[in-house]
Amino acid sequence: MLSKIKFERFTAFEQLEVKFSPGINIFIGENGTGKTHLMKVAYAACDITKSKASFAEKINNVFLPSGRQIGRLVNRSTGSKTGSVRIFRTMPDGNEIALGLHLSNHSIEPRPTQIREHRKSWFEGQIETVYIPVKDMMANAPGFLSLYHAREIHFEEIYVDILRKAYMPILKGPHGRQRRKILEKLQTAMDGRVIVKNDEFLLHSKHGKLEFTLLAEGYRKLGLLWVLIQNGILLEGSVLFWDEPEANLNPKLIGPIVEILLELRRFGVQIFLATHDYEVLKEFDLQMKKTDQVLFHSLFRAPQTDRITCASTDEYAKISPNTIDDTFGSFIDRDIRRTMGGEK
Repeated sequence: MLSKIKFERFTAFEQLEVKFSPGINIFIGENGTGKTHLMKVAYAACDITKSKASFAEKINNVFLPSGRQIGRLVNRSTGSKTGSVRIFRTMPDGNEIALGLHLSNHSIEPRPTQIREHRKSWFEGQIETVYIPVKDMMANAPGFLSLYHAREIHFEEIYVDILRKAYMPILKGPHGRQRRKILEKLQTAMDGRVIVKNDEFLLHSKHGKLEFTLLAEGYRKLGLLWVLIQNGILLEGSVLFWDEPEANLNPKLIGPIVEILLELRRFGVQIFLATHDYEVLKEFDLQMKKTDQVLFHSLFRAPQTDRITCASTDEYAKISPNTIDDTFGSFIDRDIRRTMGGEK
């Protein structure tokens, strides 16, 4: 499992260290505080254990900087010319190993150097991982992979990766009680199961077969989770990254999704989420158990330095700062004032 990450002058971060929970990690913060960047780096480090790409290559492909010049990822706010990232994981024997990358924007064609300390050990234990981006790709799946490989189109590799993993055939062997339980919960929530025909995803329910282009995006999200569990991508020991699961989702479905994410955690999946949504936070607060090991990370700019920092807690009530809760509370205050005649 991933245990922590350190940044030095990388994208939005001047200097930052975040320790992870082996269970669920939920990132909140205003736009521009680096939630997605943090998750993309962590995803890249996991993915290369199976793809065997270099860390630098994967970072370049998931961020897609202008001209594919990876040196552009160096934080520019201080005029610095170098940056680095190091990510740590705990191995089954309890030892912690690290993977790192140094970046420079000194030259027109920057040459990143990989920190060598534990690179070989990092690749010895493969990590099954998936990154679910904000933008839905299931409805646009037919033909996208062949287009991506044949043409220069400006899509980060996370969009290609999610489709490759969704198209994986069903895993052989029995599902097991816990995996079957999660699949049944998903089937109940979306009233059906997903099938693939001619590279097209369809929801097969009592009403027939409905293509994903005609399906509400909330059901597509549930369908994607069902596919990734069914084909064995999300199993014990895997890592899930999900950017804004609430996007285009009816609030009624947030409860079932949080319930399923908690079940995945209990199944042994490490989870990373970035959210701007009060309902997502509150559903976790209401549904989680102490044994679920949920950690809330609040990313914010320190008032004195304007540098991004992180405050972490395992208690919802102690999240600070909590701009999501503050904004929701302000709505209630304004509504009360209006009711009392204080606002027109």
